[in-house]
Formats: sequence, C-alpha cells, structure tokens
Amino acid sequence: MNYASFLSPTGSPTWGVVIEGQALDLGPTGLNLALTLRAAVEQGIFGDLPEAFRTAPAYAETDIEFLPAITDPGKIICIGVNYRSHQEESGKTEQKAPTVFTRFADSQMGHLQAAQMPATTTKFDYEGEMALVIGKEAFHVPEDDAFDYVAGYAAYNDLSVRDWQLAASQWIPGKNFPGTGGFGPYLVPAADLGDVNKLTLETRVNGEIRQKASVSDLYFTIPQLIAYVTGFTRLSPGDVIVTGTPGGVGLFMQPSGLLSEGDVVEVEITGLGTLKNTVELVA
Repeated sequence: MNYASFLSPTGSPTWGVVIEGQALDLGPTGLNLALTLRAAVEQGIFGDLPEAFRTAPAYAETDIEFLPAITDPGKIICIGVNYRSHQEESGKTEQKAPTVFTRFADSQMGHLQAAQMPATTTKFDYEGEMALVIGKEAFHVPEDDAFDYVAGYAAYNDLSVRDWQLAASQWIPGKNFPGTGGFGPYLVPAADLGDVNKLTLETRVNGEIRQKASVSDLYFTIPQLIAYVTGFTRLSPGDVIVTGTPGGVGLFMQPSGLLSEGDVVEVEITGLGTLKNTVELVA
C-alpha cells in the first residue's frame, strides 16, 4: 500500500494512502488516526490500518500536493558512495566503513515540488537513492535483526550543490540547501515489498536514463548500514537512512551531465513509484 504525506485540496497538511488515483485522508483533516505519517509509524498504525480507513475522505491524487514522505524526521542519515559503480567513477574504492553525513528535515521537498537550484552554483547534481524509514527504537542493532527495524522504503533524490559539497572534506553544506532533498512520492511498508535486494533503481534526466542499478549492488548492505549507524546514534521511529547512489551522476559524465534550470529529474524504484522534480533557479 502506498502511504503519503500531502496537502489536502484546502491546503492543510495531512497524510493517508493513495489507492487507484485516490488519496484517502487519514490525518488531521480526515479520520485523524494520527497527526502525521511519522506519528502513524510511532503508533504502529503504518502498515496495519484499521478497516475503517476505507471510510476516509477521498481526494483525486491530482488535487493534492505531495509533501516529503516523512515531513518531520528527527534524523536523516545519508550514506555516500555506497554503490560499487559510484565508487569506481569517483575513485573512492575499498572503503573500510560507510561514509556518513546528515541532511536537515527542512531541506526536503515532495514529489512534483521544485528542486531548487541556487543561483550561486553552476554544479547542481542529482543522486537517485532508496531511503528506508525506521519503525521502532533502534540502538546497537545486530545485522541479523536489522530488517526488523525497517518500517518502509521510498525513493529519494539527494540533490547536491557540488561546489559547496567539495569545498572541504565535510559534505554537509552542499547537501542542505532548501528544496534539495526529494522524498517520495510514497512510503511503502517493508512487508509489501519482499526482498528489497531485487528492486531496481533508475534515475532519468529529461527522459534520458542516467543511473540504473539493483539494490543488491550496495557496497554496504542495508543490515550493515543499520548496524553501523545505530552503533553511534540511537534512531527513533520515523528517522530516515538514505542508502547511497549508483554510478552515473552528472559530475563525472563527459561531457558534464550537471543540471540546469527546467531539467526534469525522475527517480523510479520498483514498487515504490516515481519521484519527479523539476529544477527551478532560485536566488
């Protein structure tokens, strides 16, 4: 089932499920099962809805405005250069531990919202990724138990302002401009997907395939990432781990494949839908 955070046709923030082109409002403007999708995860409602959800107010999917799948995560932990193909193109092979950086919640945007390219950069880039959302308190999680802590998965576009990212050894500035963390359109329960290693990620720019990889190509697997991250920080329901991007980013293309105003970027992952954002130049 496809869960989403969105603005109702009246402009009020809410959340619900999207079924056959209809968004059922389960949030504060509808059945009020929980205040936010994050709260639904915390309360154990996500993936286990009461049958009454089918009586919720329904809107056409075309009449809602998508928000980031989780609008208010406490933590967003991002993993860099975590596909072998991206390690090879960037020259960062044989890593001993995951490369970790953080993204701020207010840098995110939803499906069909603008990807905001700052006017001060000429190096705006896409990174199609798969994100996972934590379903319960997680600290010092063993790899063998890691999947038990995943509530669901979504597509992510970790858009990067490369000149700011590469100005120093720490990447956080280039990863936190407003409107650069595309997240959605849907959050899909882990139980609905089966073996996530069989999923395929594809990133397209103006319809051209730039990235394509199986999730099984991750260098550090999802259990390894959860074990590593919870080895140094406690994760809570609704927290997000963004698992890395495959090779094919614009920075390393010849000629350059960096983004320009008006470019349309789509990140499609099997079973998770297609996240679409259009680049808008902002001051």
